Amino acid sequence: MDQEFAGRVVVVTGGVGALGSAVVRMLLDQGAVCHATWRSAHELDQAPKHDRLHLHQVDCTDERAVVEFYAHVGPLWGSIHTVGGFSASPIEQTSADDLRRMFNLNALSCFLCCREAIGAMRKIGQGGRIVNVAARAAITPTANLIAYVTAKSAVTAMTQSMALETRVDRIWINAVLPSIMDTPANRKSMPEADFSRWPKVQQVAKTICFLASPANALTSGALLPVYGQA
Repeated sequence: MDQEFAGRVVVVTGGVGALGSAVVRMLLDQGAVCHATWRSAHELDQAPKHDRLHLHQVDCTDERAVVEFYAHVGPLWGSIHTVGGFSASPIEQTSADDLRRMFNLNALSCFLCCREAIGAMRKIGQGGRIVNVAARAAITPTANLIAYVTAKSAVTAMTQSMALETRVDRIWINAVLPSIMDTPANRKSMPEADFSRWPKVQQVAKTICFLASPANALTSGALLPVYGQA
């Protein structure tokens, strides 16, 4: 097994969700020390058991909680942000609270975690990698998703802006843009869909892990489509 991350500390926010847990498993297989965040106890059922995995209950939309979390994870190499949420409604049925909720879950959480990760990496001075999770809808807007599209579009904008700021520090920042991923929740909500066309979480996780690895020596500020056949 390739030990690309041997001894490297990597944060995975939402690291017990469908995508997050797939990322964590790959990182552990490649030697990483992982710090994964969670919010609700039922999510822990998906978390792998490993002596190099440290689980933390963190609300990634809470500035103080995020600051305290990153202050105690150790010498940070990578930070991967899978925390987010989804909602769909036509514009006339979308409230200001709906927009705030989507923005906080997707964009604010990403901003806070990126900011703290960059600060931690700059203190060490050895570069690092950050990977955000946006969405296909952020660059190919879809009707009836205005709050979600707005929030995920903010993630793509932040990714590209921060990548320019951190280039001199050798901190590469990228985002993956999945289409509908093959998860139990998505299968349940769309039972008539052709699941074979959806990207698997393991496939998306593989792309994320490459972007977060030392092997990625060139790519920063990229918005990578991970659509599969969807």
